[in-house]
Amino acid sequence: MKLLNRLERKLGRYAVPNLMLYMIVLYGAGFLLSQMMPGFYQTWLDLDVYRILHGEVWRLITFVLQPPSNNPFWVILELYIYYSIGRSLENMWGAFRFNVYYFSGLLFQIISAFVFYGIACLIIGQGMVYINMEGIGSMFYVNRSMFLAYFVMIPNATFLMFFLIPVKAKWLGIIYGALMVYEAIWNITNKGIIVGGAYALAIVISVLNFIIFFFSTRNYRRISPSEMKRKADFRKKMYDAKWESGNVVEFRGRNVITRHKCAICGRTELDDDSLEFRFCSKCEGNYEYCSDHLYTHEHVRRVKGNTEE
Repeated sequence: MKLLNRLERKLGRYAVPNLMLYMIVLYGAGFLLSQMMPGFYQTWLDLDVYRILHGEVWRLITFVLQPPSNNPFWVILELYIYYSIGRSLENMWGAFRFNVYYFSGLLFQIISAFVFYGIACLIIGQGMVYINMEGIGSMFYVNRSMFLAYFVMIPNATFLMFFLIPVKAKWLGIIYGALMVYEAIWNITNKGIIVGGAYALAIVISVLNFIIFFFSTRNYRRISPSEMKRKADFRKKMYDAKWESGNVVEFRGRNVITRHKCAICGRTELDDDSLEFRFCSKCEGNYEYCSDHLYTHEHVRRVKGNTEE
């Protein structure tokens, strides 16, 4: 993250604001192209590594024209969702960081396609003409990584699944992650350790931008041995302080440290759930009273180190 901060200071002015609007335009253009000229995208524009290595380098850019669907209704719905999520991430991170996240997703998508192609060539042979990469190298995983980032950043956002069922974003994120793990395991199980492993590796690489983002924004200091020891010491001190303060009562045959205890009558929250407790601002010291004695007690005053009521 420190590196990203330095890059933002130096290159932030070159960021593309409202990037998702431009991507939505490209997706829409890809959809219209697929409707007017079926098969043109697969023939000339997709991320076909074999053809890229044979001179068709424009595919490294034009593969982003891949439409999300061939159904006009679903295209409009998905483009709306992509735009909303992209704009939300850009508003939270800023244009530069969102640009880095999205463009790194495109870069890792290209890398995953080349890695899968290279491993497949070693297995099948150099004379092959085409490999069906089944989604690897497509915009599917780029958009999935954007969804995952949104689910992590705004876990309590609500989506209407099937337009009826409200679902928290964090649960959708868990489902997305579980599906990716399932895809990797299924391919390894059904396609062999080499081919299936290559596909699983390509899946991991294709969402590497999310993996890097997730691990770079976690605070791992909180689970370090020193931090865990500090928390344990703090809990022990708090426990000892409550014990010494007299907030110890016998409840159901054992001693219990209570959160509240009236300095007058000694009642606690264990005696009555409806009792309310407050500290008195006029008493000199840490004195807590129940609602019955908060306004009727005599204030505590300290005189020459001695306490008088």
